[in-house]
Amino acid sequence: MVVAAIRALAEPRFNLNAVQTTTHPCTPLIIVNGPIAGRLGISGGPNALGNGYRANAVIGRAVRLTLQNVGGARPGLEDRATLGHAGKFSYCLAENEAESPWPSLAAERGLPAGTSCVTVCGSEAPHNVNDHASTTAEALLRAIASVGATTANNNVYLDGEPLVILGPEHAATLAGSGWSKADFKRRLWEATHVRLGRFSAENIARFATIAPDRFLDRPADAEVPWCVSPDDLMVIVAGGPGKHSAVVPTFGATRSVTLPIEGRHSRSARAPPCLVNPAGE
Repeated sequence: MVVAAIRALAEPRFNLNAVQTTTHPCTPLIIVNGPIAGRLGISGGPNALGNGYRANAVIGRAVRLTLQNVGGARPGLEDRATLGHAGKFSYCLAENEAESPWPSLAAERGLPAGTSCVTVCGSEAPHNVNDHASTTAEALLRAIASVGATTANNNVYLDGEPLVILGPEHAATLAGSGWSKADFKRRLWEATHVRLGRFSAENIARFATIAPDRFLDRPADAEVPWCVSPDDLMVIVAGGPGKHSAVVPTFGATRSVTLPIEGRHSRSARAPPCLVNPAGE
C-alpha cells in the first residue's frame, strides 16, 4: 500500500517537487479502492478522515514520514507551507463503494472489478458542505457549488482536479433525482463558474500572466470555470450517516495518479498501471 502510494507520488505528472515546497497548504491525499481496504481495515465510513482507524493513520503517516525523511520536505525549510493543515500528519481514506450509487473512482479509471488500487492527489483540507434540508439534486447542487465557487482557490487559475467527497446520504439524494456521476460533474462544473467581477484587480492582473485565456482583457461579467472541464472533477463517496459532504480544492499544478496495489494483498498484482492524465499530456 505505502509502496504503491510512493510510486504514484513519484510520477512526473503529480509534480511532487512543487507539492513538497509550495507555500500552499496542499499535501497528498491517499484514496483507496478495492478489497484491500476491507482486509487492512482502511475506513471509508463514519469519521473516515478523523480519528479511530489505525490503518488510515498508519498509512498516511508512513507516507508523510517518507516525504519528509527521504524526500527532504522539512517544515520551515524545503516545506514552505504558510499554515499547512492537519492532513499533513495523515491523509488517507477508502472510498465507501458499498454505499455509492455510482461506479467507483477505480472503475471510472478503467481498473477491473476487484482490483485494489491507490489514488494520490495534492489536496487542501476538506471544506464542509452542510445541507440537511435539500431533497432534490437541483437544491443540493446549490450548497455544494457555493463551497466550490470561490476566488481564493488555486483551481480557478492553475486548473488541476478539484475533489468532491459526497456523504452517502447526499449521494443518494443526487442519484435519487436520476443523476449519474457524469450528470453531477457536468452540473457542478457549470455551477462553479466564478464572475471576474468577484476578483480583485490585483489578482486579475496576476492570474492574467498565468492563465491569459481566462483572465486577460475580459469583461467583469465574464466567468472562469473551477477547472478546465467536468471530466477534471474528481468525485468519490465516503463517510457515514449525516447530511454532510466535502469540497477539497487541490494545488492546481498537479494531476492525480492511480496505480494498482501489487503484492500478496492484491488480487490484481499483474494489472497494468493506470496513470491518470485527463489533460492528455
